[in-house]
Amino acid sequence: MPYRGREKKAHELFQRYEGNPILKPEDWPYPANAVFNPAAARVDDQTLLLARVEDMRGFSHLTVARSADGLTNWQIDPDPTLTADPNSQEERWGLEDPRVVWLEEQKEFAVTYVSFSEGGPVVSLAITKNFRTFARLGAMLPPEDKDACLFPRRFDGRFALIHRPIVRGEAHIWLSLSPDLKHWGDHQLLIHTRHAYWDSHRVGLACQPIETPEGWLVFYHGVRVTTASQIYRLGLVLLDLHHPWKMLRRSAEWILGPQAYYERVGDVSDVVFPTGAIVDAAADELRMYYGAADSTIAVATAKLSDVIDYILASPELHH
Repeated sequence: MPYRGREKKAHELFQRYEGNPILKPEDWPYPANAVFNPAAARVDDQTLLLARVEDMRGFSHLTVARSADGLTNWQIDPDPTLTADPNSQEERWGLEDPRVVWLEEQKEFAVTYVSFSEGGPVVSLAITKNFRTFARLGAMLPPEDKDACLFPRRFDGRFALIHRPIVRGEAHIWLSLSPDLKHWGDHQLLIHTRHAYWDSHRVGLACQPIETPEGWLVFYHGVRVTTASQIYRLGLVLLDLHHPWKMLRRSAEWILGPQAYYERVGDVSDVVFPTGAIVDAAADELRMYYGAADSTIAVATAKLSDVIDYILASPELHH
């Protein structure tokens, strides 16, 4: 589809919800230090968030919150939904930063999350149909690795995983392929940091990949180190629909960065960290759920058509 000529400026794409932050530790039915970095899915005509909850030890687990409109009247599970397996050495220090996709072929949700222990962060996988019971498939790749999500379907018979290993001290986004969700290969660098840019220090996946006729929309966080702190902002790339290891376009600018008080001040200042999105194609709406300053959960909305127009007007990449 040709570019439609309605490009918005990068910083105008998303509008923060006036009721932000939508979920805070004091909303929780049990003691919590912080609630942030939620995965998002549509389940039974509701928006379901699988939130990272940090307890007073500094360890994290995952808890479900549900809302009819995805903005208000959240119903939070009375107890943690998914906690560390006491028999798993990899999960000794908790579970962090989930992403969720619906696997159409398997008719179930895939939850990728980070298991944390002395060995470092490792990407793990759990499968669920209802977000009440989970089948853990265990670690997917060696540490140190995080910011991972599956694509919702196979490509030439293979599953694809976006993830962010640390290689030689460098933090780029990679893509790997698997025939069975267990054995991973054909590892390739997908999105690299850019020297001197806003995403010069680290990059990592934001929410789950979003399929559009133009290609896969992949939002990612980029980190820049300043003399005062590290700033986490949001960027966007477009991947080939049938060959997602091919990046077609990449935004030069960030499209969402810490501005509001709840994004600037918290356990980790100057952080917007999206990990879940809901698309309402009929309403042309994209809702982006994100952790704000590693303390609360907020949401920003955009017109999906504006986001597509913006990335189609971004620099084309030549392979």
